[in-house]
Amino acid sequence: METQHTFRRAREAARALNRTASERIDRLLLALADAVEAGTEELLAANARDRSRMNPADPAYDRLLLDRGRLLGIAADLRNVAALPSPLGRILDRTVRPNGMEIRKISVPFGVVGVIYEARPNVGFDVFALCVKSGNACILKGGSDARDSNAAIAALIRRTLAAHGFDENTLALLPPTHEATAALLGATGLVDLVIPRGGRGLIDFVRDHARVPVIETGAGVCHAYFDRSGDTEKGAAIVLNAKTRRVSVCNALDTLVVHRDRLTDLPRLCRPLAEKGVELQADEAARTALHGNYPAALLRAADAASFGTEFLSLRLSIRTVASLDEALAHIARYSSQHSETIIAEDAEAIRTFQREVDAACVYANVSTAFTDGAQFGMGAEIGISTQKLHARGPMALRELTSYKYLIAGDGQTRP
Repeated sequence: METQHTFRRAREAARALNRTASERIDRLLLALADAVEAGTEELLAANARDRSRMNPADPAYDRLLLDRGRLLGIAADLRNVAALPSPLGRILDRTVRPNGMEIRKISVPFGVVGVIYEARPNVGFDVFALCVKSGNACILKGGSDARDSNAAIAALIRRTLAAHGFDENTLALLPPTHEATAALLGATGLVDLVIPRGGRGLIDFVRDHARVPVIETGAGVCHAYFDRSGDTEKGAAIVLNAKTRRVSVCNALDTLVVHRDRLTDLPRLCRPLAEKGVELQADEAARTALHGNYPAALLRAADAASFGTEFLSLRLSIRTVASLDEALAHIARYSSQHSETIIAEDAEAIRTFQREVDAACVYANVSTAFTDGAQFGMGAEIGISTQKLHARGPMALRELTSYKYLIAGDGQTRP
């Protein structure tokens, strides 16, 4: 029953937030950015307790980590969100009917947004900033791996809310239990939307068990196709960045698809990966091209699990294809519809790839690492939606709004 009280208090906080001027919300976010910087030691101490319980070799360790640089980045993102225009009250459409009745379609908050996430403590700040700026109360349900970090973050946000005259129930943190997850997924009439932020297992569980609406985000099986017209220097830089910038994030590269006419260039494409210790799981043609040109200890035969897997580690699979059509077929089969890129100089190949690949973000000669709300100029993101209803790609302020119709007239009645 305690969770039901939490949901009801969040609902009341959302109603109050809907009456709050956007300038006041912006001042709150700026104050929170200052509080993050002032509370760095407290946040780092809590995060250190969480990290002490996790093996540093675990791919989730990097997602769990908070350090001074990341906290400064979080503060900067909060200020960036504060500087963005409000997404609320935008006139999306306007018509005047022949009888003089005016119909306006305007953007409005969802109300109460729940987010379930794993070992990503920074998510708490991103979610709060985007939700409060878009007029939504938020309910966080983090994992046990980050329980101390999440508790410290939620306490800091709630103190800042109270200090600036806001209802502290604008943000709630549920306990990291299965019971809390079940309560959130079943909170019909109290929670308007649930967003899972994590791996495929979490996303599938939320989708399969939720009674409230769900937007799927997170899982990324990302491909780069090196076309027969691809520039090797560009390709090597893009593949290296997409794979190794941060291996634990959803926009990291998982599979390199290479045209067979360019197998002689594969060693040059992969040479920078060897310096980073990336294990290649290559099909027979690619493995033959790499034999003697890539460290033997880091080169192995691809198997059925090599494709369609989100590695979240220093692993990359390689598939050889005979044509662009074959590359498109491979991506269609294994993609999670997150982010895909082509490396090519042939304009027609680029047009075909971007037209036919079914993914939220389709790049040409750009690293998939750019699939990120901040990189898209959105300030921050609540996740990368891989579905097609309501929102697709980075979900930021506008994606956290719905709409309603305002109808005005002067006594019109319907015959």
